[in-house]
Amino acid sequence: MMRQRKFANLTHIFSRPQRHYHSEKGVWGYKPVAKRNYQVAEDVREARNSQANVYRWVEAFRQHGHKLAAVNPISIKATNSQSELQELNPAFYGLQTQETVRTVGLLSAPQAAQNVGQLEQLLKGIYCGSASSAEFSYVENLEEREWLAKNFESLNTEQLLPDQERCEIAELLIKSQAWDNFMALKFPTVKRYGGEGAESMLAFFWQLLRDSVQENIEHVVLAMPHRGRTSLQAALLQMRPAKVFRKLSGASEFPDNVEGAMSDVISHFHVSEQLKVLGKSINFSMVRNPSHLEAANPVAMGKTRSKQQARGDGSFGKSPDGSFGQYVLNVILHGDAAFAGQGINQECLTMAYVPHFEVGGSLHLIVNNQVGFTTPAARGRSTDYSSDLAKSIQAPVFHVNGDDPETLARITNLAFRYQREFRKDIFIDLNCFRRWGHNELDDPTFTNPLVYKIVHQRESVPDMYTKKLAKEGVLSAEQAKQMRDNYMAHLGEELALAPNYQPPPSYFEKQWAGLQLAPSKELTYWDTGLDYGLLHYIGQQSVAYPADFNIHPHLLKTYVTARLKKLKTGVKIDWATAEALAIGSLMYQGHNVRISGEDVGRGTFSHRHAMLVDQETNEMFIPLNNLEGGHGGKLEIAHSILSEEAVLGFEYGMAIDNPQNLIIWEAQFGDFANGAQIIIDAFIVSGETKWMESNALVMLLPHGYDGAASEHSSCRIERFLQLCDSKENAIDGDGVNVHIVNPTTPAQYYHVLRRQLARNFRKPLIVVAPKTLIRLPAATSTHEDFQPGTLFHNVLGDTTVPADQVRKVIICSGKHYYNLVEEREKRQAFDTAIIRLESLCPFPAQELQGQLAQYANVESYIWSQEEHRNMGAWTFVRPRFENLIGNKLQYCGRTEAPTPATGIGKVHKREVDEIVAAPFEL
Repeated sequence: MMRQRKFANLTHIFSRPQRHYHSEKGVWGYKPVAKRNYQVAEDVREARNSQANVYRWVEAFRQHGHKLAAVNPISIKATNSQSELQELNPAFYGLQTQETVRTVGLLSAPQAAQNVGQLEQLLKGIYCGSASSAEFSYVENLEEREWLAKNFESLNTEQLLPDQERCEIAELLIKSQAWDNFMALKFPTVKRYGGEGAESMLAFFWQLLRDSVQENIEHVVLAMPHRGRTSLQAALLQMRPAKVFRKLSGASEFPDNVEGAMSDVISHFHVSEQLKVLGKSINFSMVRNPSHLEAANPVAMGKTRSKQQARGDGSFGKSPDGSFGQYVLNVILHGDAAFAGQGINQECLTMAYVPHFEVGGSLHLIVNNQVGFTTPAARGRSTDYSSDLAKSIQAPVFHVNGDDPETLARITNLAFRYQREFRKDIFIDLNCFRRWGHNELDDPTFTNPLVYKIVHQRESVPDMYTKKLAKEGVLSAEQAKQMRDNYMAHLGEELALAPNYQPPPSYFEKQWAGLQLAPSKELTYWDTGLDYGLLHYIGQQSVAYPADFNIHPHLLKTYVTARLKKLKTGVKIDWATAEALAIGSLMYQGHNVRISGEDVGRGTFSHRHAMLVDQETNEMFIPLNNLEGGHGGKLEIAHSILSEEAVLGFEYGMAIDNPQNLIIWEAQFGDFANGAQIIIDAFIVSGETKWMESNALVMLLPHGYDGAASEHSSCRIERFLQLCDSKENAIDGDGVNVHIVNPTTPAQYYHVLRRQLARNFRKPLIVVAPKTLIRLPAATSTHEDFQPGTLFHNVLGDTTVPADQVRKVIICSGKHYYNLVEEREKRQAFDTAIIRLESLCPFPAQELQGQLAQYANVESYIWSQEEHRNMGAWTFVRPRFENLIGNKLQYCGRTEAPTPATGIGKVHKREVDEIVAAPFEL
């Protein structure tokens, strides 16, 4: 009876505790998901109790059976023997070979076994075979483990796929091989990163698409590295081979009339197509990938969530069930070495079930070549499997032999059904090989001779599979040859058409229709002001809360009451209020806004408080989401994990999908962006010129030298300026690749945010965000600065000194301006004008020239900054000022240094005094 009670309580022992969040009622983008109530059937519990040792032995196979499986098609060492695993020996549990057993309740899928010996053979066939094995014993949730055992153990009782479906898989494998053969023949010196050795992954996609349309999924979003990418696109995803052949002839993958597209290599091509599968339509998007492995994964996750938002999927919908993934599915392919080695994977998995980042579980396929570049697996990780990182979120893993495409199809179906049932991540580890080296021009035998001796002596996967079908009378050798010949002929026709082929536009379509590339030779200006009556209402709503809400008393005084007073008087409008007015007004106009980052609801400097937390119930409340009137835009506050690279990639994915949403990522401090440099370099600042993929992502990077030492002082302005394509000797237009601003007033910040969605083009925006200015009394705005007819000014001139008396002009950017103004007042140096560059890129040469033209008696021009000379904007501004304005520019600021700021308080104070005084003493 004691054992029976133990099994009866399994639900309580193994169910994962509910994870709590700031809202049990739900907020935009998050709804609590009801806990599932699961109990093991009483007859099953009784059967397990009555044969407890047999059940322990069965569980041991579920936990350890994969260690005996022979799923590696090119293994150079023998698999473990059962004698090495005591846990799988029936004697370990006191069982005898001829001992009678009843499998009902022991195996989730009852099968014929009369005694221990027969059961042992059955268990070995399920868990220790050569086609597939499974790992799921670490999954805490009892219902999931029971489901996985039942469905995995049922696989070997399923009938073979129908002959027609087996022929379809064979044809895809034949096409994949033919593609690589054709490319090798026609373009022998090209690094094509073919799929040879991993052709079975076509069976994965074949099954995935069939399952998806049958479950009424409307959109699949895929992240995939370069290996086998083009063969998949050409064989299954409707990409014209002529596009690849045109590219390899030296032309662009974009139409000839496209300006500014630098393009990319064929292994980074993407597709976005509507496919017909089983008579149904499904949209398929493959996100673009750089050569930084795995970096596209969070981009796909973000794009998936954006599409879920647009579709009303999960917590964005009206259903009380907040489960995501009903209509949009995220799929990620990994390389074996990259999945184990790249930290961004750990970040992505950590995000998988975090509110405001969840997408309803991703389906993962690891294309396990068993080598990374030239590094053998044993030196590429510290774990047994390349998939072991999946265990960090208790994601089940199925290991599959790449020589068996039919088993892969069945496992794909199983993984798909798990994802649909539980909306969680799941992995397939496809054990295959790479027929050539890292690329087709590389010789892998230099470093892996034994493995490649096996590879070079064996048949290809497509040849093995078609011979198997021929032997079984399913597909004759002649039919297989005809499939190959037809496809090779098709590729030949496409090659002949390539010189005259014009790729259709793949940009500014669907939700991007109506937008265009930014003008390359001019700066445009956009009226982003609004009636103050509307803004006053929005500002009031930004601090409104329910009568029964228990607000923090400090916030009531310094945040709510203070904001209402500022709004009523229309003066001293601060940074946080201006931001609320910008965001709220965009929402009022129908745009959704998302702010993501670490503790962004409050803000690093406790200034934003866009979300309030009830001090008694811990319930979250977002005031702006209760705006009445307008067009119903919503605000999503996405508190992120302590990560930069994956989170910023996620936000980029959202930004490239929907141009009508404002996506903001805020770094806790500006230099935290260092951790996301791959996303910045490979996607944000280069995506448009490489791929014609625009985005309006906003990055808020708190910056300022205020004694916080090296790590929290600088957002590294110089690095972002180095990444822009502004010209030193020609006038910039809005077409520069990234816009970088350093605003000094709340109104300027308000206008630059609203401008992101007001324009008929989209550009990423880097905001050198303030720290001390947030509460600086001098850095405020009045209601007149927000009225209709107002806009963001690239340059702010100086109206406080008589123009005819000015002998010196100091040019600066950012908060340093206020220190200079204070010093001027102290010195009564009213022969000095101070001009602010609010926009650094595009460089506003004409506006700056217009401001300088009023000073006819200037004797010197000085650039003043608080950053060190080898940092900040000096090296960017100087050549543009001297080449385009035509005057010599002198430097005042800190001297060169290897780190942004000193950590010695006295030294910091001395430096501040010196750099503020220096421009007035030259």
